[in-house]
Amino acid sequence: MAGIAQLKNTMFLTIVITLVVFVLFLGAVSVLFSVATALEISPLYTLGGAFVLALLFMLIQFAISPHIVSWSMRLKYVEAGSFPWLENTVRELAAKSNVPMPRLAIVPNQNPNAFVFGNSTSKMTLAVHEGLLRQLNEDEVRGVIGHELGHIKHKDSIVMTFLSAIPLIAYVIARAAFGFGYVGVGRRDSRRGDGAGYIVLAGVIALVVYFVAQLLVLKLSRLREHFSDAYSAYLTGSPRSLESGLTKIAYGLSLQPEEPHGARALFISDPALARQEVGQIIDRRDEYDLDKNGVLDERELQLAMEKEAKSTWTSVNTMFSTHPPTYKRILLLRQIEDEMKTGTYTSIDIYKHV
Repeated sequence: MAGIAQLKNTMFLTIVITLVVFVLFLGAVSVLFSVATALEISPLYTLGGAFVLALLFMLIQFAISPHIVSWSMRLKYVEAGSFPWLENTVRELAAKSNVPMPRLAIVPNQNPNAFVFGNSTSKMTLAVHEGLLRQLNEDEVRGVIGHELGHIKHKDSIVMTFLSAIPLIAYVIARAAFGFGYVGVGRRDSRRGDGAGYIVLAGVIALVVYFVAQLLVLKLSRLREHFSDAYSAYLTGSPRSLESGLTKIAYGLSLQPEEPHGARALFISDPALARQEVGQIIDRRDEYDLDKNGVLDERELQLAMEKEAKSTWTSVNTMFSTHPPTYKRILLLRQIEDEMKTGTYTSIDIYKHV
């Protein structure tokens, strides 16, 4: 399992690679468009126009996404004093994190989950599912809150909103290019060739970039989940609380037959991934039920997740997931717990670790 320093470096490198791929992609498409349309316009002007349109697309997504999330999740915003323990805990940890107190909301859903969203650090919303408050104890909920505040601290929703627009832009360009190429839009005269071929080539490049950019964005999403787990561990001083909470969340989500929600990338745990993780374990219950009492307790479930996480299928499938496997998250938290036992850090140095 990677250490925190390596995790930081990998995140930075992933962001840089994603942006470089995007810039090269826009440059290539701009050149092909100029050649295909036979316009006497410099590819640099075309590239500038592409950047402006891409930025406009990102800003629109950035502006409207919080409203879409709030509406789709049917949030009930918390009035002052209605959830005193939750309010006090978030306020305490937010002050310790040196981030503004987020607006609190309750999701009327029995799934154990939580998430944050917003387009400004000073205007974030922390939403907690009713199921989380019912199924986890107070220490575990503190761990989850610490994780979500880590996302605010690292500006994850802002970063991911912009970067997630890159594969979407590539996909839109690919669809448009194939459509234009099919009907022969952009044909050039017989002396200078057929511009439709260049447009189709731009579409092929866009499709490749869509796939590559999507994998990079998913990788970054998984890394940022690990990073927020680590932040919670240092913030609360109790990695074991989040370990236990993540195990309960994975198991609780696996029992819910709901369709995956469009905003599940924001959640602390992806319900679809949780059902897959736990479903594989349940299928082999007899092997993992060590005390043969017919019930998988928290410890048995963690051991089962550890074994399942080593399978080749899990490793490949993880590439297409927004969240890392639960047990890989637990492994990092255990590494941090071992560090804490050595007494090599103080609360003043929290952010030096994460």
